[in-house]
Amino acid sequence: MKIQAIIPAAGTGTRLKTRQPKPLILLNGKPLFVYALQAMERCSAVASVIVVANEKHLKIFGKFIKKLKLKKVKRIVAGGATRCESVQKALCALDSDTEAVLIHDGARPLIKPSLMTRAIKALGKDPAVVVGVPVKPTIKKVDPTNFFVQETLSRETLWEVQTPQVFKKDILLKAHALMLEPNPTDDAVLVEKMGERVKMVMGDYQNIKITTQEDLTLAKAFLIDERMSH
Repeated sequence: MKIQAIIPAAGTGTRLKTRQPKPLILLNGKPLFVYALQAMERCSAVASVIVVANEKHLKIFGKFIKKLKLKKVKRIVAGGATRCESVQKALCALDSDTEAVLIHDGARPLIKPSLMTRAIKALGKDPAVVVGVPVKPTIKKVDPTNFFVQETLSRETLWEVQTPQVFKKDILLKAHALMLEPNPTDDAVLVEKMGERVKMVMGDYQNIKITTQEDLTLAKAFLIDERMSH
């Protein structure tokens, strides 16, 4: 089964409060988006990668990809105004013989090749696979108008969703064409709304998304921990 990967990395990262766009922020001297690409270089199940970048930064992305010899990057395409639009632009650039698509956020630098492989293997007969982790804290549902607690949700059924997310290509293309959720936060929700089954696979608590300065600090700590354990 031929699998192509899409890395949406066109975000600006306003919550990080940095002058640099989020994918180009340096983590231990390397831009954030590079980490996921290097993991994909080591994942034999991924044939090639399409990177989605902000139109203004296509050249700088290209320079880093060339400099670091990231051979699996097939195309760098200009992103849209939203994550969803960016993914759609990448879907138009897929090879015709691609059978499945792996989507991974460029802002999740600590992804391990083994997790990608696990997600791909789980696809099997199912149309879609997402990775995630069971939530640790107690979660309460709150009325947004008055902030009174409505209920305490059972932790047993709650998972925090991560990426990668893997889809059969035809299902993903159909989900994006139908767009049954107006502003989707991930691609799996579009497949869910079609009534298709989405399989959850155990992720990794270190596979965090960089959104704030605190996340950057945490990612640095995880990288130090990983270096010391090798």
